[in-house]
Amino acid sequence: MTTTVPAVSEDTNLDAACTAVTAEVARTDGKASLLLAFDGAVLAGLATGADTNLPAVTKTVGAMAVLALAAAAALLLFVVRPQLGGADRASFPYWADMDDDTIRASMCGDARPARIRVLSNIAVRKYTRLRRAVDLSLAALALLLAAATSALV
Repeated sequence: MTTTVPAVSEDTNLDAACTAVTAEVARTDGKASLLLAFDGAVLAGLATGADTNLPAVTKTVGAMAVLALAAAAALLLFVVRPQLGGADRASFPYWADMDDDTIRASMCGDARPARIRVLSNIAVRKYTRLRRAVDLSLAALALLLAAATSALV
């Protein structure tokens, strides 16, 4: 028995791709927000013990952890920073400076391919920064473990 799969139209695929890439951009912002809260909480906790009398090695390794967390937080802020370039010709930054007639005229063509390309580039940049921030946060946690261990010795 053979089954036939109905053909999917290009229009359907373009709509699905627009939806998927928009969701990926939104997912990065949610992940970055959670990691920013985590990094902020760890930094706040470290700040409360900053004036504690600890061995020099512990303070040095702890300072390296703080620097790694600060770098991770900076990367995460770049992830959630709005991208306002109107290069995709299908979003509000592009339309913001147009009058009604120009907006209406810009709706004549199919801008979904340009939107998919630009949003995909934004998503890749955001995920790359998010990945680096996670790596830095993990490195900071390893440094904090080393600092804690050196304080016990």
